[in-house]
Amino acid sequence: MQEVRHYLQFKDFTREEYEYLFARTRWIKERFKRYEPYRPLNDRTLAMVFEKHSTRTRVSFEAGMNQLGGSVITLMTRDTQLGRGEPIEDVARVITRMVDIVMIRTFEHEIIERFAEYSRVPIINGLTDEYHPCQILGDIFSYIEHRGSISGKTVAWIGDSNNVCHTWMQAAKIFDFNFHVASPPGYELEPERGESYESVHLEVFNDPMEAAHGADLVTTDVWTSMGFEEETNERKQVFADFCVDAEMMAAAKPDALFMHCLPAHRGEEVESEVIDGPQSVVWDEAENRLHTQKALMEYLLLGKIKN
Repeated sequence: MQEVRHYLQFKDFTREEYEYLFARTRWIKERFKRYEPYRPLNDRTLAMVFEKHSTRTRVSFEAGMNQLGGSVITLMTRDTQLGRGEPIEDVARVITRMVDIVMIRTFEHEIIERFAEYSRVPIINGLTDEYHPCQILGDIFSYIEHRGSISGKTVAWIGDSNNVCHTWMQAAKIFDFNFHVASPPGYELEPERGESYESVHLEVFNDPMEAAHGADLVTTDVWTSMGFEEETNERKQVFADFCVDAEMMAAAKPDALFMHCLPAHRGEEVESEVIDGPQSVVWDEAENRLHTQKALMEYLLLGKIKN
């Protein structure tokens, strides 16, 4: 029996596997743009389990599985026994006997790890408080699509040390690029987390302008992530100098790209002239979640394919 592979963190795959996934993504996307059906996952079923609300994750996975010929079951925890206290291990044992692959969007990363431990099928991390690997999968493909290899480049993260930031750090080590992190006091990278990555790939700044200086890609996220809504007013004050504006983009390289995982709050973490400007690739970035996740599901279910 083939070993079940999961995708819980970005570091779960090697660079060679990512190169394969990006090649498959290009092929799948080209077929999609030509309106050519490609349905290798006929009769396969994806279960999506949501503890956190979603727009892009839900639409991209559901549309992607349908386009690949499969079907989708969407479960909100409030509508399942998970929301009534049934052990995660028991839910995993049951659900994974009925479907072929599961995507989970939840809170503590431990939840998805426990689910995967008792799963008979591949589990995909659609987001946890610690990591968001599918987002960075789409982001790096988007960079490559627009600028070529990301190796040796500099990515500037402007914001707090959240799940997207943590995942970018893992990607920097795998793809050998520089990762600059700029966060206000109290929201910076935890020392123990930073120490787990090679210093050659990671540099921490207090000044966001310094972090953005010479960057090939500037990226950010909302100042208040899900689960921290009560901190919204405080964060608006603390992060006031961390808005990505035209001046900050001018500090980056002339051909630098801007990315945002969305949803965006114009006038807070990014100015309208940036996200709607010529350096922004956020809409391609959002669309590429669809294509990279189709390649991911194909790989987890069917292994490497030669076309």
